[in-house]
Amino acid sequence: MLPIEKRGEIITALRNSFWRIIQPRLPECPQGPQQSTRQRFLAIEFTYAAKKLETEIIMHESGISEETASRLVAFAEKTRNLKDRGLIEGASTRLLIHTAKLISAGIDPKTSCEVAVSGPLTDDHEMLQALSELVSSIF
Repeated sequence: MLPIEKRGEIITALRNSFWRIIQPRLPECPQGPQQSTRQRFLAIEFTYAAKKLETEIIMHESGISEETASRLVAFAEKTRNLKDRGLIEGASTRLLIHTAKLISAGIDPKTSCEVAVSGPLTDDHEMLQALSELVSSIF
């Protein structure tokens, strides 16, 4: 049984069923759950897809060319190398797909990268300038 106090409900599991709980650990909340709680679960760490696979995912989801998708992945890798060196996290595949869809819609790649990747990653003006220079070196 799972009591939901705020709603005054109790959820009862069906016979022979089980529950899955997925709790992401966010970079901005490094402490996560208490140690005693963590010991009750399995831990699986996810990382970014390999370059080739990430390129294929972006192409599939957006319809852009392999060359452009590869350039987006190259940009993402550079942002990921800046994690803990000015950025809390690097560009996710999700951000790259958003960027690729903008490019596919006819928006300039540099502008697309700046509004769909750089802006969501930081509001620090110096870091935005550095990311803009990275984009210019790739596109």
